[in-house]
Amino acid sequence: QVQLVESGGGLVQAGGSLRLSCAASGRTFNLPTMGWFRQPPGKEREFVAGISWSGSMTFYADSVKGRFTISRDNAQSTVYLQMNSLKPEDTAVYYCAGSPAGLPRRSSAYNYWGQGTQVTVSS
Repeated sequence: QVQLVESGGGLVQAGGSLRLSCAASGRTFNLPTMGWFRQPPGKEREFVAGISWSGSMTFYADSVKGRFTISRDNAQSTVYLQMNSLKPEDTAVYYCAGSPAGLPRRSSAYNYWGQGTQVTVSS
């Protein structure tokens, strides 16, 4: 089994920054690809960013490209999401997730999920 625990969410003003962390424990070798998703209020969960095992490949939703950066530290079994230039529309519950293969954007390809952390951006 794999456990994922997110942290770092909070309230920030528009234009500000936050850094989310996702600590993995358990059989982390089953998670070569890690991703971040978010679910805005009243909307469906959406892909934000993903990263390969080595960190050499990253991919982003168009809405966050150039503002968010995903990274990972395999020695610490931790994945990060640096969020800059935050906008009110970035307000959501953010989830990290693990996928056993590929570089997927669809949530169905991820089989391990954290409990989520709330990010609120005020205008």
